[in-house]
Amino acid sequence: MSIRLFNTFSNSKEEFKTIEDKKVGMYLCGPTVYDYFHIGNARPLLMFDVFRRYLTYRDFDVTYVVNITDVDDKLIKKANEEGKTVAEIAKKYTDAYFEDTKKLRITPPDISPKATDHIDDIVKLIETLIKNGHAYELDGDVYYRVRSFDHYGDLSGKNIDDLQSGARVEVDERKEAPLDFALWKSAKPGEPFWDSPWGNGRPGWHIECSVMSMKYLGRNFDIHAGGVDLIFPHHENEIAQSEGATDGKFVNYWMHNGFLNIEGEKMSKSLGNFFTAREILQTYEPEVIRMFFLLKHYRSPVNFSKERVHEAQQALDRIVTTMESIENIVDTDHVEKKSDSEFAGKLKHDFLEAMDDDFNTALAMGKIFELVKEANLIMAKEQVSAAEKSLLNEIHQIIREFDTFLAILPTEQKTSYNVNDEALIELILEIRRELRAKKEWKMADLIRDRLSELNIEIKDSKDGTNWRRK
Repeated sequence: MSIRLFNTFSNSKEEFKTIEDKKVGMYLCGPTVYDYFHIGNARPLLMFDVFRRYLTYRDFDVTYVVNITDVDDKLIKKANEEGKTVAEIAKKYTDAYFEDTKKLRITPPDISPKATDHIDDIVKLIETLIKNGHAYELDGDVYYRVRSFDHYGDLSGKNIDDLQSGARVEVDERKEAPLDFALWKSAKPGEPFWDSPWGNGRPGWHIECSVMSMKYLGRNFDIHAGGVDLIFPHHENEIAQSEGATDGKFVNYWMHNGFLNIEGEKMSKSLGNFFTAREILQTYEPEVIRMFFLLKHYRSPVNFSKERVHEAQQALDRIVTTMESIENIVDTDHVEKKSDSEFAGKLKHDFLEAMDDDFNTALAMGKIFELVKEANLIMAKEQVSAAEKSLLNEIHQIIREFDTFLAILPTEQKTSYNVNDEALIELILEIRRELRAKKEWKMADLIRDRLSELNIEIKDSKDGTNWRRK
């Protein structure tokens, strides 16, 4: 099976062909570390990590780079507000970024370059752009000459003649044209600065990503990813800078995830619906957040609401409960014969086919639920045959195999129960079994409901009663 990706540049799905055989260079625009990253930022970090891990599962050798922007107007503003240095702010929120991505079970990138560690490389690239006629210096500032690049607007589909300076384009009457953007900013009082041929200053945001991506992945690499909000001007400017310096193709495939809204509205501090990933993780388990995002195609907009997250929680509980129930019936670590059933094999094939079709996790998760449904139909029987146990084991193995990149199955119990707690629960369930035997259903159901309120879920079957901690 070949992999097909939706390439923003061509606005179509294309067969994925790597520059080097079975090797992938992949870059994701990472955080600007002036605050805790919000739940919208979590989506590309999580989804493209899953995609990276899926490529590894498919036997690709992936070099994954996620940068850290540690000098920027937002960092300077935050430092001034808190009476700290920009370096102190950057360290605080860089540490927090790694802590929170770890909690979300996002695997660390192969390389996490910081902008401030690449100032010399940035200066060299700007010098090349000036030499090539794509940039010019004005009183210590350096700007990119947008009209010098014939393909400006090809990624976003914007016509340069129709573009006007907007909120994210710096307006400076000295510039040759309003759309020209800063590559280097001259030092202002109280701001961090570095030496350069144009005097003390600091890099612009766009040039940082051009430098860091090409330094670690080469002048032309396979995949550049990020949120749809970065298509213009950030990624458009990256292309202009990089190709203006190298006179060659920068990126082969551009992947962008869709917007995230909160309860149907754009996330905004002014609306009071701005949530950091750190705050969300105080309410929901990381596996629930992962399931929430996986249930939507990465390019689709997604609405973050209590109802949608609750649905993700229920979906995850269904998978986890089924896996635990299989383990109670089948010794999944010691099964003599694998079933190799046509049913399970087809669903595994369909799952991989969905993943290969532009990373369609929403469709792929549906195939897992079909496996779960079949497993539960088998386990509802009075007697489970040896062949059926073998099929249950195969279903268990398939879901475990896919979880190596999905990471939705809990890795450990997160409660603080001890042996006495478990003994007490077993005693309560023994009493309930006696009540059920006497057909005292009302009292038996009351015990079940009260246990549920204590986050103890019980499941009755013809083979007995099992329980699990929610």
